[in-house]
Amino acid sequence: MCRNAAIGFLSATLLATLGLQPGLRSAPAQAASSTVDSPAAPPTQQELQARGLELVANQHKNDDALDHFERIEHESDTTGGTNPRVLVEKKTRLVPNGAGTTKLLLEENGHPVTSEEYQRELQNWLDVLHFMVNPDDDRMKSATAKYAKRKQARNELVGALLTAFTRKWVGRETVDGHDCDVIELTPDPNFHPRSIFESALPHAKAKIWVDHNAVQLVRARAQITSDVWVGGGVLGKLYKGGVFEMDQGQVAPGVWLPTRYQFDFSGRRFLFSFEEHQSIGASQYRYIGTVKDALAEAQTELSTGKPLPGDP
Repeated sequence: MCRNAAIGFLSATLLATLGLQPGLRSAPAQAASSTVDSPAAPPTQQELQARGLELVANQHKNDDALDHFERIEHESDTTGGTNPRVLVEKKTRLVPNGAGTTKLLLEENGHPVTSEEYQRELQNWLDVLHFMVNPDDDRMKSATAKYAKRKQARNELVGALLTAFTRKWVGRETVDGHDCDVIELTPDPNFHPRSIFESALPHAKAKIWVDHNAVQLVRARAQITSDVWVGGGVLGKLYKGGVFEMDQGQVAPGVWLPTRYQFDFSGRRFLFSFEEHQSIGASQYRYIGTVKDALAEAQTELSTGKPLPGDP
C-alpha cells in the first residue's frame, strides 16, 4: 500500500465533518493546547446534524481557497519507538499552479538550496504556469481534468462520510483559545460503501474539535481500529492502531487551513512491511490568487531574483 493511499484513508476518516487535501510535510510542530471547560448543554440530534452540514460546507470552501494560497511546510520523518531518530527533515514552499501546487524545496536536513537551485525551481513553476494559462495546451487540459477528477472524488467521499459515521457530542473544550464542541465519530453499521476508500471507513473512529461560533474544524484525531485490506490484500494492508492528527487555524477571514499534521501508522505494500512516522507543520500562508496571478508572481520573482523565503 503506497504512502499516499494510507494518508488518503486516514484523512478521509476525519472528513465526516471536515475535508482537506492531504500531502503536507514538515518538522515536528507543537500540538494545539486544550483545556476542559465546565459542562454545557448538549445539542439535539437535529442541531448536531445541521452543524455537521455547515461544517462540511465550510470545509469545502476551505478546500477551494487552498488552491489560491501559498504556504511553507516543514517536514520531519522519524523512526518509531520511544526514542525516535530523525530520518529526513525538509522545508518546502508550496505555490499554486492551477491544478494543485508546485513544490519548491528550500532546505533539506539543515542545508538550504543554493540561489541557483532556487531560481531553477522558480523557472519550473513559471514553465508550468505558462501552459496552465493556455486553454489550448494539451498539458493544461490533462492536468486540469486529472485535478477535477480528484476533487470530484473527494467531494463524493465527503458526502458519503456524513452517513458513514454516527456523531456523539461529548462536551466543550478550549483549544488554542477557541471554544470548541467535542464530537466523537464511530462507524455506522448501516453504512454501505461504494468505493475502495469508502470501504475503509468502517475500520476507523475519530474525534474532532469544532469552533462553536465559526463552525470550523480546529483539531481532529483518527485511529484505525482494525486492519484495512487494499485490493483484497494483494496491494497491501494498513495495520490496526495507526493514528492521524490534524490542526487547523484561520489564515484569512472565513478561511481555515491546516497548521499541523501527524502521521503514525504501519502496514504492508505488496510483500514489504513499512512504517510511517511523519510530522508536518504549515505556516506563512499568503494569498496568491488565480493562475494568472500566480504567473505574474513567478515572473516578478524571477526577474527580481527574490531570495529564498525565511522563517517568520
